[in-house]
Amino acid sequence: MKAYVFPGQGAQYPGMGKDLYKKSDLARQLFHQANDILGFDIMDIMFNGTEEDLKQTRVTQPAIFLHSVIMAEVLGDKFQPDMVAGHSLGEFSALVAARALSFEDGLILVSKRAEAMQKACEIEPSTMAAVLGLDDEVVDRVCREIDDVVVAANFNCPGQVVISGSIEGVKKAADRLQEMGARRVVMLKVSGGFHSPFMKPAEDELAQAIEKTHFNSPICPVYQNVDARPHTDPVEIKQNLLRQLTSPVLWTQSVRQMIADGATEFVEVGPGNVLQGLIRKIDRSVKVFSAQSLIE
Repeated sequence: MKAYVFPGQGAQYPGMGKDLYKKSDLARQLFHQANDILGFDIMDIMFNGTEEDLKQTRVTQPAIFLHSVIMAEVLGDKFQPDMVAGHSLGEFSALVAARALSFEDGLILVSKRAEAMQKACEIEPSTMAAVLGLDDEVVDRVCREIDDVVVAANFNCPGQVVISGSIEGVKKAADRLQEMGARRVVMLKVSGGFHSPFMKPAEDELAQAIEKTHFNSPICPVYQNVDARPHTDPVEIKQNLLRQLTSPVLWTQSVRQMIADGATEFVEVGPGNVLQGLIRKIDRSVKVFSAQSLIE
């Protein structure tokens, strides 16, 4: 069985999507449509912008979404998923590719999510750090013991957990985790503490946007971040999308569940190869490759 997976924030790079634009009439049409929907020239930022330009959350999220969804569309009949999943933001790309959301609705939701998250980041300073070389349970327990706000936010693969919270909380947890034997703790260059209570202010805005949006049943199960389980019910999918803002991304658990449910091949659809690397670390027995190889 084949699983298609979609990357989240951090996968962006200057020039992303330009090759798709050159190769495909459909890609060109969708990129121009995206400019009209967003009301600014995201295509120009993606193709010609600097790394710094692409780091703004209001740009990053729609840019990664567009690259991923347009790549899935360009695949055409080669896109035959038995299941899909996306890492954080990538869940929106997965839902559009699996026909639970239209292209336009998906892009509008991602844009609203990015804006709401950016506003939440500006209310109170917060940050994230990657913890390498410790068991998930150890990282989670240490975060719970810290007397400032800090949580285990992304379970990316065995030995790689991202923590998120107040600047003081993340620093305290980082020090403690290094004492516990972490190989490294790397502070991340992010605008705030995603997947933590610091994203709570973004919930109302996103809830309103999700409520106004029509969701269909997807063409295959969507494994969602908040519980690592397959979902096809639009009502559940909407609830889980909202919960995702302040809940941890259970990526390791999602991949393991997909394998348990029969996935033997994983195809990463979108910029970069981050998810391929994570999946190899989760289970070396499965085949992992990029959708780019199916287009060339």
